[in-house]
Amino acid sequence: MNKHVKNVALETTDLSRRSFLVGTAATGLVLGYAGVPGIDQASAAAPANFEPSVWYAISPDGLVTVTCGKADMGQHIASTMAQIVCEELGAKWSDMRVALASNDPKFNDPVLGAQITGGSWSTMMNFDAMSRAGAAGRMALTEGAAAAMGVPASELVVRDSIIVHPKSKKQMSFAEIVKSGKATKTFTPDELKAIKLKTPDQYTMIGVSVPQLDIPSKTNGTAKYGIDVMLPGMAYGAVVTPPVRFGATVKSVDDSGAKKVPGFMKAVILDDKTGTTSGWVVAVASTYANARKAADALKIAYDGGPNAKLSSQSLLDEAKRLQALEDFGQFFVKDGDPNAAFGSAAKVLEAEYTTSINIHAPLEPMNATAEFKGEILHIYSGNQFATRSGAIAAGAAGIDPKFVVMHQMWLGGGFGRRLDADMMIPAVQAAKAVGKPVKVIYSRENDMTMDFSRPLTYQKVKAGVDGDGKLIAISHDVVSAWPTARWGIPDMLSPAVDKKGSLDSFTVNGADFFYTVPNHYVRAIKNELAHNATPSGQLRSVAPGWTFWAVESMIDEIAAAAGKDPAQFRISLLDGAGKNGGGAQRLRNTLLAAMGLSGYGTKQLPKGEGMGVACVSSQERESASWTACVAHVAVAPSGAVTVKKLTVATDVGTQVHPDNIRAQVEGAALWGLSLAMYEKATLKDGGIEQTNFDSYTPLRMSQTPEVAVAVIANGEKATGVGEPAVTVVAPAIGNAIFNASGARVRALPITAEAVKASMKA
Repeated sequence: MNKHVKNVALETTDLSRRSFLVGTAATGLVLGYAGVPGIDQASAAAPANFEPSVWYAISPDGLVTVTCGKADMGQHIASTMAQIVCEELGAKWSDMRVALASNDPKFNDPVLGAQITGGSWSTMMNFDAMSRAGAAGRMALTEGAAAAMGVPASELVVRDSIIVHPKSKKQMSFAEIVKSGKATKTFTPDELKAIKLKTPDQYTMIGVSVPQLDIPSKTNGTAKYGIDVMLPGMAYGAVVTPPVRFGATVKSVDDSGAKKVPGFMKAVILDDKTGTTSGWVVAVASTYANARKAADALKIAYDGGPNAKLSSQSLLDEAKRLQALEDFGQFFVKDGDPNAAFGSAAKVLEAEYTTSINIHAPLEPMNATAEFKGEILHIYSGNQFATRSGAIAAGAAGIDPKFVVMHQMWLGGGFGRRLDADMMIPAVQAAKAVGKPVKVIYSRENDMTMDFSRPLTYQKVKAGVDGDGKLIAISHDVVSAWPTARWGIPDMLSPAVDKKGSLDSFTVNGADFFYTVPNHYVRAIKNELAHNATPSGQLRSVAPGWTFWAVESMIDEIAAAAGKDPAQFRISLLDGAGKNGGGAQRLRNTLLAAMGLSGYGTKQLPKGEGMGVACVSSQERESASWTACVAHVAVAPSGAVTVKKLTVATDVGTQVHPDNIRAQVEGAALWGLSLAMYEKATLKDGGIEQTNFDSYTPLRMSQTPEVAVAVIANGEKATGVGEPAVTVVAPAIGNAIFNASGARVRALPITAEAVKASMKA
């Protein structure tokens, strides 16, 4: 199994205020902020505050403000971080507040180093660090209270922001302790690690569905998103993008029509040395409406570049050509010898699976506001990857990254789209060109045609079973663009298991499943043509969204060929042998839970209806979240599919906020349904054809089925929940279609035409 290196920082961060290190990213992307003039950090604590950690401060009025180092895009991660701190701190929930971190390196992730939000990592990887931060504050406050009251610290009890001495009935509130100045204890990294945290049976906050702290401001309009930013003297920019997704250049710009628009200032041809954009122009005007009018009035001549004639079929043809080259690509898994096993197998199956280009399309359009204050560049935007985005903005400005200050805003949806910083480039270069702050807002068409999309993928899977129907070998080739490689961060790539170069594990995660198969190969193949023509990004669920489509569909095909129930066949493969350990058992339990809740195998379904199962270990093997789905579908003679119900079971280990977990799982399942049945973007003449929601058609509310969720909370380490259910739905639906109609579909999205054609075959 390939092991992906997650720690992309040279320095190890800790939580003590005095010893927190300003890290230098291993990628060479040096963050700005520290020690430069002209910075106004709204969340900076006042001198009288007590700051036991960089992650929160307690003010003299007793309010606890937790700074969230993660992007909050509606998943309530800021409130989750506050809830974890609150548990160990012993604060009253009504005293908790949240703020968003800047790109100050002190807010680098305690585990990853980089400031990045994705992969369903946030709670999983920060639970321990935030717990220790909370516990450290409680201990410091307890010592301060003991000194102030003249009693032993060991006799004090902390609860609801009050520290009580039961014997003397003395007590002090957090506010009083902070005002007294008695709380002064600091912690070394070793002391933080040595803190004994609460056990699950001692929790009073974790596992409780408390009111989310961000909801009031988001409902009363006081929460500020990137699109809400207003700066004195600000101008607006509207981008004009070429008909080719990437590789086009601007030959000429005629702005005579734009000059007739009131308030028009300038048409700026982007000179993007970072290679994020190509062929873009931004029209700058005094209002957004006039910027749009000016952009529409520009007459731009393009050179389409090397990708101008490419199509989705071109990319798929190239993928198939590359897969046929036996010595091409790198191995992600190389166990046993599948080729030898195929030679002795009683039955060999082969299948090709494909997924289309998919678009993020978050509700808040891409936007960024750039302002130069002397030599300091300020960026206002909602972003999921501050480490990289700060460097991209610096590259666009032609300045040292240390002079970039990023002001994190609330995100109106992200889903991986805001891991990229393309929206900052036109804002930065326009602001530099006109000498004013400039806010750039994409149109929906801009965002859809220039999205860093989920890549088109082609997978070929070959499997062999012995005379008893036992699975003995699988070979799995995955061909796609490599989104993570596009970022140019070597430490986010992984060494191939055969030591032949590096691979993008974020294109093959999930293919290293927890089933026991003695002979197993997974080959990662980079489709360079797709990589250049459709620069791809990380869309919610990342690789498991396509790898489990292939794996879980093929497991079903094998079970059918062997004459075995597909659920029981999976259970037999999840025996936990060797490297699979307890992970297989946890996955088996989720499958059993989903089967039980759905009534799988216990009732006679009407003709044309069927149930299908799938179980996954998204995201990465080392940060797995155990999830299973039973899909119930009805298939009409026309091939039209109606999804009647999705039953999802997920093992979350420790659940912080039960209601939020259920909401995330439901949302992820419906996102998975949307990708499985409705969403498809296509490339023609080098450009994305779908420009808005009339042609790119995600799931509508009228199409949503019943969704039942079973949450398994067993006290193990917290897992992620934002993405895993996305990955399990498509194969469960595909398998249910087979059980309902005998039609086997292998391409996403699933269409009535494909189902009907398979029914006839």
